[in-house]
Amino acid sequence: MEDKKLVFSAIQPTGTFTLGNYIGAVRNWSPLQDEYNCLYCVADMHAITVKQDPTKLRQNSLAAYALLIACGIDPKKSILFIQSHVPTHALLNWVLCCNTQFGELSRMTQFKDKSQRHPDDINAGLFTYPSLMAADILAYNADFVPVGVDQKQHLELTRDIAQRFNQRYGDFFTLPEPLIFEVGAKIMSLQDPTKKMSKSDENPNACILILDDKDTIIRKFKRAVTDSEAVVAYREGKDGINNLMSIYSAVTGKDYASIESEFAGKGYGDFKLAVGEAVADNLAPIRTEFDRLMADKAYLKELYTEGAQKAFRISNKIVSKVYHKVGFVDR
Repeated sequence: MEDKKLVFSAIQPTGTFTLGNYIGAVRNWSPLQDEYNCLYCVADMHAITVKQDPTKLRQNSLAAYALLIACGIDPKKSILFIQSHVPTHALLNWVLCCNTQFGELSRMTQFKDKSQRHPDDINAGLFTYPSLMAADILAYNADFVPVGVDQKQHLELTRDIAQRFNQRYGDFFTLPEPLIFEVGAKIMSLQDPTKKMSKSDENPNACILILDDKDTIIRKFKRAVTDSEAVVAYREGKDGINNLMSIYSAVTGKDYASIESEFAGKGYGDFKLAVGEAVADNLAPIRTEFDRLMADKAYLKELYTEGAQKAFRISNKIVSKVYHKVGFVDR
């Protein structure tokens, strides 16, 4: 690998990415490839902290891998792999669990949220999930991690764990810094714009999936919640319109002032249609490329096998040193 700073990021394979996943995270990963050494991962091990259908999980993991490529991740520029194919993540996780405090894990907001959503399955993996996330990052001594606002807490914990390890065993781990993208960092639900867009939303009109066809996308935007003011303007108390303007800005590159003048004197119907068409046009090449990749499973296997081998070579060196530092007998 070239002598550049290293970026690590991962995404769970829980079905098709939403427009929020794409604008807030995945779309920003592609431009990083020229500036940094990038490792991107399909986090299938994290996915099983909640019950999964095994067949669906396999399908979703492969689809997520293909989607990342369709969204601009180039396996020749970046290391793109499936988490469970690289055993060093689990090997490092145990050491990090032993350097993570119970109280720290208890305070994680995602643990509280998921425990409420899945009260029949509050398992140990769900509780220690942030230690595995720390292992994902520290197995490569990553310098930067692109994070959404809701993942910032996990990255802070990763830094705390790394710092504690360094104090006990001597300076070793890099303390990773967050990369937070401002534009479209949080895309909200189309039906309840006070909530983040989520594919688990019970209302199918609340969420745009990046593989939705053009008619579906336009229909969902036409049904988006707005307000009674009928003025396209970004300001407090206009959550629905603010969200649509944020999406339109993210896919067209226009700022809020030019969006306001473009739709001055026009109704919400015109605005919603314009947003729907802009989003559909933006996503069309991704759908085409995804279909092409999914039709060639042998090629995908070649890519993810090679990606896992590269990831293992880097992380194995780091994890072997960690095992030596904590006092395990060298193999």
